[in-house]
Amino acid sequence: MASSYFLLLVLVLSVFSVSADVFVSLDCGSSEAYTDHETSIDWLGDVDYVANGESHVVPSNNSISHVMDTLRVFTSRTKNCFLIDEIEKGGKVLIRASFHYGNYDGKSNPPSFALQFDGNHWASVSTMSDQLVYYETIYVVKGDYLTVCLAQTEENQFPFISALEVRGLDSTMYSHVDDNHALFLRRRVAFGSNKTIRNTDDPYDRIWAPGSGSSIETLTSDATTIDTSHGDQPPQQVLQNAISTNNSLSIISWNMNFLPIDNVIYMNMYFSEVTQLDDNQTRSFRIFQDTESISEPILPPYEDFIQMYVSNVTVSPSTVFSVVRTTNSTLPPLINALEIFTTSNALTDGTNTQDVETLISLQKEFEVLQGWIGDPCLPSPFTYDWINCSSSDPPRITALYLSKFNLSGSLPDFSSMDALETIDLSNNNLDGPIPDFFGTLPNLKELNLANNKFSGPVPASLSNKNGLTLDTSGNSDLCSSSEESCQNNDSSSPGNDQPTTGSTNNNNKKKKKKNNLPIILGTTISAFLLVWAIVGIFAILHYKNKRAATSLINPGQASGGSTPFVDRVQMSEKIEKNPEVTAHDNENSTNV
Repeated sequence: MASSYFLLLVLVLSVFSVSADVFVSLDCGSSEAYTDHETSIDWLGDVDYVANGESHVVPSNNSISHVMDTLRVFTSRTKNCFLIDEIEKGGKVLIRASFHYGNYDGKSNPPSFALQFDGNHWASVSTMSDQLVYYETIYVVKGDYLTVCLAQTEENQFPFISALEVRGLDSTMYSHVDDNHALFLRRRVAFGSNKTIRNTDDPYDRIWAPGSGSSIETLTSDATTIDTSHGDQPPQQVLQNAISTNNSLSIISWNMNFLPIDNVIYMNMYFSEVTQLDDNQTRSFRIFQDTESISEPILPPYEDFIQMYVSNVTVSPSTVFSVVRTTNSTLPPLINALEIFTTSNALTDGTNTQDVETLISLQKEFEVLQGWIGDPCLPSPFTYDWINCSSSDPPRITALYLSKFNLSGSLPDFSSMDALETIDLSNNNLDGPIPDFFGTLPNLKELNLANNKFSGPVPASLSNKNGLTLDTSGNSDLCSSSEESCQNNDSSSPGNDQPTTGSTNNNNKKKKKKNNLPIILGTTISAFLLVWAIVGIFAILHYKNKRAATSLINPGQASGGSTPFVDRVQMSEKIEKNPEVTAHDNENSTNV
């Protein structure tokens, strides 16, 4: 993969930008809202953002902070998702998911599981017994909401989460990576700092861990203010300190041995002079990757900063980056801060939009289905428990397995899910007529409607559909169109005299249809004449006895015919790898 290196030298720059106006902090497993006075972050309980899971509390002897004392664990379903809808489409966000096991279950067995966002794989989470682990990603949201999902990957290892945070970023930040790729944080270091820096010092609430190293000198800036309004907008507190070497001949270097395999990275390096240099002083250095220089000479400015970024570069665990002084420099090199990310594969556009919108309308109709959130098919193989999907791009929903889901009422129209091959709705309490739209699904091969409360005839579009295996057994109110009740109730479906109360496979050769019209017509005429004969006799007797005028009886009222069946199908509204970083990880420090 081609590599690119750029030096960001713009010191004063005004750029029109759009920021994602979101700052959501969820204390998972908690039901209370409170303010963390140390960070001034307002935390919310997570119950309004997730539809499943159980709340647990970490034993007090394992407590590390109030927000990490509770967690939400998921013991059912393949994947469970949080949904954040305070999002602007096209906004750039930072998402941080934190995990503190704390032996909440008393098993001393911290689990591993998958972490996902918007149908994309994020990380293979490996939690720790007594340490907080967090994962962070930055990307551009493609929809009007975002989802974060946890998926079980090992038997009896149940996913859990302690905190979920979403922060809106300015659209100009981290813009040297294509919008169709995400950044996964590996290291973020504030060199020379003696504390972790985050909100409110950093308005975007990035977590900057303190860092140092051996044979390193810590420097403190004497600048009152430092302009941080450009580039990726590091907070001033991060640029207030730096590290340098204790002699002008030394170099500052760091390796990539925290990456177990080769990876494509995005790296930011921040440089700001700590004092106003005299005329006879010069601080100048270059950046090296292994033995190759990848930058022009860098002269860090006072009361401002220069950002050097490395993008789209493949590195190995043995790769070493160095800050090396130039020959004309009188002062040793320095560095204030460092961010290292790996780059994702291309982000998915998700499951077929038409299928997703129709699936949502189905979920709106049946409350029991509303607990499933997130992309129904992606990332593979983590589909909803009750669907199958194709391997196409984008994937299509090919099967619905909703047997014994306690569904009741009438079915909405989901004919736009035209890739469906299998539909199993057996053993529910669905009623009303069998919808005609089933017969319009071009790829449908198996339809199981057994043991429901459907009534009326089976639509001819189904009973005549080639290649369809149909089961309608256990629906006592279904009838054959050859029966008189079906004739009266469903005049719109003539000629459908197939049996409808068992399994049928329409691959079999069809029997020649029998025309029942002469029998029906003959029976009707005979009944008509009989009724009029009786009416005539009573009229004559009445006339003779009372000498009163006769009253004709409407033969339709006297026939005892059933009231036409009212269609009750309701149309619902159509709607639409590794361990990354651990908190306070001092391994982020540089080495000389």
